[in-house]
Formats: sequence, structure tokens, C-alpha cells
Amino acid sequence: MIKRAIRMGVFVLLFPVLLLAQEAVDLQVINQIKQEEYQHSQVMETLFYLTDVYGPRLMNSPNYRRAAEWCRNKLSEWGLANAHLESWGAFGRGWQLKKFSLEMLEPVYRPLIAFPKAWTPGTSGVITGSPVLVVIKSDADFEKYRGKLNGAIVLTQQEQKIKPEFTPDARRNDEKSLQELAQAPEPGAQPSWRARREEYRKRMALRRKMRKFFAEEGAALLLQPSRGQDGTVFVTGGGSYRTNAAPALPSVVVATEYYNRLVRLLRHNIPVTLRAEIQTAYTARDTLGYNVIAEIPGSDRKLKRELVMLGGHLDSWHAGTGATDNAAGVAVCMEAVRILTALNLKPRRTVRIALWGAEELGLLGSRGYVKQHFADPKTMELKPEHAKLSAYFNLDNGSGKIRGIYLQGNDAVRPIFEAYLKPFHDMGATTVTIRNTGGTDHLSFDAVGLPGFQFIQDPLEYFTRTHHSNMDVYDHCSKSDLMQASIILASFVYHTAMRDQKLPRKPLPEPRQTAGSR
Repeated sequence: MIKRAIRMGVFVLLFPVLLLAQEAVDLQVINQIKQEEYQHSQVMETLFYLTDVYGPRLMNSPNYRRAAEWCRNKLSEWGLANAHLESWGAFGRGWQLKKFSLEMLEPVYRPLIAFPKAWTPGTSGVITGSPVLVVIKSDADFEKYRGKLNGAIVLTQQEQKIKPEFTPDARRNDEKSLQELAQAPEPGAQPSWRARREEYRKRMALRRKMRKFFAEEGAALLLQPSRGQDGTVFVTGGGSYRTNAAPALPSVVVATEYYNRLVRLLRHNIPVTLRAEIQTAYTARDTLGYNVIAEIPGSDRKLKRELVMLGGHLDSWHAGTGATDNAAGVAVCMEAVRILTALNLKPRRTVRIALWGAEELGLLGSRGYVKQHFADPKTMELKPEHAKLSAYFNLDNGSGKIRGIYLQGNDAVRPIFEAYLKPFHDMGATTVTIRNTGGTDHLSFDAVGLPGFQFIQDPLEYFTRTHHSNMDVYDHCSKSDLMQASIILASFVYHTAMRDQKLPRKPLPEPRQTAGSR
């Protein structure tokens, strides 16, 4: 009994210390954030303008510039300071699709579901002809077609396999998948993506040779099947945005089922006639790349020089209107700062929103920004602002609700983020994982040793239906999920801006060697 009493006495003495050691979360502010979003949400209105009005937002296209200016003006209207378009350096030319049609005239008439690749040129007016099926699996196959493709409409691949799909397009993370995600990777295990990357590189190398061969042979138009099925066209780029790039050939991605029909007809020696017209335009008046930047100034005399950042990429591909990739993330980030300003909350640190350009071309906007403001990963020479950033929070995995956050290998922030998420367990956000995730702009910050984080989101239809496709449109975004994400992101940003200390950091990475330095 005496020992128990002593232990209880020690616990009572330590209890206030333990409370002080816990991460502070202001439940009253969280309730205010929720009520503002529930009663006055503008996230879908923002999404509407980014998609239906200004989408698609291919980098450096007139639509991208108009969308960036609209975002700047809207952020300023909401009360953010220093809203501006900030150049991160040279990019290149924009591209627009002005007119397009692709039709089968024989053996029966049929308009084809298809979409041109970005940065490829138009045709020289209307072209009509019989397509040529070209199957190249290795370098030896090129000679079969030499001298036979001048002026031809070329089908560049074989028939694609289509089978009934019994797995739903859309899904949510269930308890099992989140538990698996929360587990640390097996020590020493090789990630499966490495083998896939090597296979992808080989495939891309052969396709580059094919494009060069078709250009040398004077082909008039290249057609290839889309990945996926059900009439959805997944399409990205096929030419270069660089102003001094060699001209590409007009290139079109065709819905798989429609492409397969053409191949089967040709294999049965049934004459096929196609008619196509593509009109495109390049824009090169301003070849710099721009991000959209705005701030909520900090209120603390000492901490206002420090930063908490949030963002997502504003640019998109061109077949849809860039809704889930990534107007959804941009709308949520804009909504988060709108909530903070509408509530007249006074974060101690400055909150800075960044809407990135050219993420789809290799994270160019965020990489350029990080290099200008924080550090160059090649040299790791740190700029003064490097010491002032507490964290960067990114949203770019579709319109699914937030289910947690990736620590990106930074275990020191685990108890902080667990505390941040606890008030949102009843909204489905519970998971903190040590794992890394890639493919988006938080990597630019992580590359120079800054705390950069991407949230775990429900996948919904992102990779199965909307990602880089003509179905990436407003109708495939979930209003309730975007509202939930706006609340959580606003809370994460606010609490990070209010902490006495910046978020813990990982050790600085070594400078990245360039190819010429080895």
C-alpha cells in the first residue's frame, strides 16, 4: 500500500508536467473552423471557377494564366496579403487545342473518342487516308516499315486486351488498408517500384526511337490506344514545351475499344478510311513559369518572420478540366486560408499559400521556388529563409477525404501529428505513417531537409478513372470530402503556426551529385 501511495503521489506531481509536454490543440478554434466551413463553405465555388471556367490549365497556356490571376485576385479579396504571381524561372511555351475531330468513314461512319497529346502540332488541314498498323517490339522490326509510312496515318500499337472489370472504380480506405499503411516498411526490403521503373525506362526508350523513326519516314499522324477502358482517354504530352525543340508529329490517343476496332478491321483485310483534323496553337509571349503566392501575416513579434506553408499544384493536363488533379487540392488550400481569415484568427507565424506551376512536368514550380528561397539540392548551400520554415503541407491525391498523413521518414513529428489528428478521428482521419509518398510537390521541400508532408487521402476514382484523363472534371469531385479536407488542413496550418517551436526536422541531406561530377 505504501509503495502504491508513493507511486500515486509521484504521478500526481508529474501529471501537470505530462500535460504540459503534450501537444497543445485548441478545440475551441477547431470548432470555429468546422462551423465556418459547414455554414459558409466556398470550396465548391472555387472548384467551379478552376475547372468549368478556367480548366484545363496546361502550363503556360492562356487558361493557366487566367486561372493564376483569378486565384491571386480571390486570395487578395479574402484578405490575404502580398498576393502575386511569382516567377520561378524559365519554362517554355504554352499550347492550346483549337479544334479536333477524328472519324472513321469506312467501312461505316463512326466518330472516334480520342484526344490529341499536348504540345504536338496540328495537321495540315483535313487529312484522309487508310491507317497503317505498325508493330515494333525491337530494333529489328524497324526495317519492315522503312519507306512505307510517308504521309500515313499510323496505328502505333497492337490491339489491347479488354476484360470485364469486377472491381469498383471508386473505393475508400478501410480499416485494414489504413492499418497496413500505418506499418513501417520491412527493413531492407526493396520497393516494388524499382523493377517497374526499369521496365518503364526500356519501354520509353523504344517509344522514343519509334517517334524518331516515324518523323524521319514522314508519317502524317500517329494514333495510339489509351490505357484503361470504358471509353475513358488517358492522355498527357507528346511534344516538347521548350521553345527551341525539334518539331513533333501530330499525335492522338484513342479510347481503347475504338482503337481495337480499327486494328481488328485491318487484320481482317477490311478497308478502313479515317478522316482527321487537328488545329493547335503555341503561345510563347512569356516563357517564364509562375506560381501564385499569398500570405496571412504573422502576429507574434518574434515568430512572424517564420513560415508555415501549404499548397498544391495549379497546372493540369488538358483532356479534362483538371478537377481531381489538382483543382481539388488547390480549392482546399484556398479554402483553408479563407477560413483562417474569415475567423480573423491571428497565427503567430506567417502562413503562406503557394499554388504551383508545372508540377505535371516534373515539380518544376515548387523546385524552382525552393531553390530561390531555401536551398539548391545540388549544393545544399542554405539561404536565410531555410531556417525560418516550420513546415509545408501539400494536397494532391484527388478529391478524397483526408485519412491521415505521411511522416516522410520524420518520426519526431509523430506525436505532434497524432495530437493534431485526434479531434478528427470521428471524421475518419486517424492514420500517421512513417512511410514516404512521392510524385508531388512536398518532395521539393524534403529534398533540401525541410519538413514537407502530403496527406493520406481516400483514392475514390482517382487512379482508375480521373487521373490525367478526359473524365477529370468537376462532377467527379466529392463536396463532403473537400469540406472535410479543408477543415483538417486549416487546423494543421493554424496549430503549426501557433507552436512555440518549429516542427522537428530530419538531418540535412547530402548535396546531390550531378552526372558530370562523378
